[in-house]
Amino acid sequence: MSKTLDEFKQYLTEMNQYNHVTELIFWDMQTAVPKLGQDAHVEAVTYFSAKSFAMGTSEKLGELLETLAAPGEYEALDDTWKFIVTRMKRDYDRNKRIPAEVYEAYVRAQAESGNAWKEAKAASDFSAFAPHLKKMIDMTAELAGYTDPDMEVYDALLNQYEEGMDSATIDGLFDDLKKELIPLVKQIIAKPYTHPQEFFAYADPDAQRKVQWMLLDYIGFRRDAGAVGETEHPFTMNFSSKDVRVTNHYYENAPLSSMFSAIHEGGHGIFEQNVNPAYDNTVAGSCNYMGIHESQSRFYENILGRRRSFWEPIYDKLCELLPQFQKVSLDEFYREINQVENSMIRTEADELTYCFHVILRYEMEKAIFREHVPVEELPKLWNQKMQEYLQIIPANDAEGILQDTHWSDGSFGYFPSYLLGSIYDGMFLEAIEAELGSVDELLSEGRIGEITEWLNQKIHRYGSTRLPKDVIAKVCGKEVSAEPLIRYFKEKYTKIYELA
Repeated sequence: MSKTLDEFKQYLTEMNQYNHVTELIFWDMQTAVPKLGQDAHVEAVTYFSAKSFAMGTSEKLGELLETLAAPGEYEALDDTWKFIVTRMKRDYDRNKRIPAEVYEAYVRAQAESGNAWKEAKAASDFSAFAPHLKKMIDMTAELAGYTDPDMEVYDALLNQYEEGMDSATIDGLFDDLKKELIPLVKQIIAKPYTHPQEFFAYADPDAQRKVQWMLLDYIGFRRDAGAVGETEHPFTMNFSSKDVRVTNHYYENAPLSSMFSAIHEGGHGIFEQNVNPAYDNTVAGSCNYMGIHESQSRFYENILGRRRSFWEPIYDKLCELLPQFQKVSLDEFYREINQVENSMIRTEADELTYCFHVILRYEMEKAIFREHVPVEELPKLWNQKMQEYLQIIPANDAEGILQDTHWSDGSFGYFPSYLLGSIYDGMFLEAIEAELGSVDELLSEGRIGEITEWLNQKIHRYGSTRLPKDVIAKVCGKEVSAEPLIRYFKEKYTKIYELA
């Protein structure tokens, strides 16, 4: 090992200590800290984030990267460290352009905005959140101007979450879905359906917590490298492949919500736990391509979790933990978890109408950054698009524009990743069945571990070292297309709903 590389590794170790503390504070803010303790946590997360940013843009780091990127040093590196040096030098050059005081103000605004969103959602009062949202929009655009001065702002934001993906490509993929899914959903919704009351009966939150762990164990989330918390909006975060944390929210009269949140976040968690541990605490670990990441959570949640065969080995256990399901046959359960209907909340939507929820948010973000729609007009635009795509209008802000946390922390450009993930899933499903055989047979025989292992080897272990287009090319042998997902939807729902 060269002296410079050794010094570089020591520098990264120190910088990661600040990152670790920042992440711990964020976890505590989301899961435990009382309302009156939030201000102190905002100060702490701002302080440690600023320290980490200073180390990540220091002259010292720049010198180390410059030396390691020089031909002699670079050629002596192994492939992992070549990737780390190349990626960090790119990020260093981008972030170095951000004034330190601008970054610190942004971190503070993020924390304050997140707290304001929670209170505004609880009160269903968009006006209380609007000033914070405007600040996040303005500051996010300002940062993009520093980091990507040669890119259009919204394309720069999309590229941060799914590198190599721009709005022109997304428009084409989403248009293909709209063309096929809008008439399909209309056909399905015309079929009458009555929800069995057992799905809305009281479900003990403690029992739901046990169901969550049963599901996490079943799909392959490791307890010795994982933990669970409770939050308003479920999420996953990782400190390393050895410490991955998921959260959930338990509704007393909607147990399916926490079940599918558990499977969804568990999919994220399994990804993080199975990244090559040699990548821990480097830019190679913790996949930063959110369409690829969401493909894994949504693969478990929908492609696997909404199959009858997924539940066959564990349905008796579910009925034992939540006795109201003893009155529901597995066939009735399967029908309920695949009921298609226009609904208000994205995270509770079925896998078909979910596509429209994401397209709505994508179009909202384009309106914000390209058409510069004023913040005070966003709830009206939201409601118009709900009517356009789902033929319903929210009764209040909490079930409308305030339902998601993403914009409160400046995560503009993230939402399209959810639907890109589903598009990738259609392709992954075809690849798995070509190699392993019928997914239904694997699941009904309790061999879900073979599917998880396939995903581990084909996708998870590479972390951030492969761009999304490269993942698709290597795993599926073709370019990204919405056609496999469309085929999956048509085959599945034509059978369920006995469509002509």
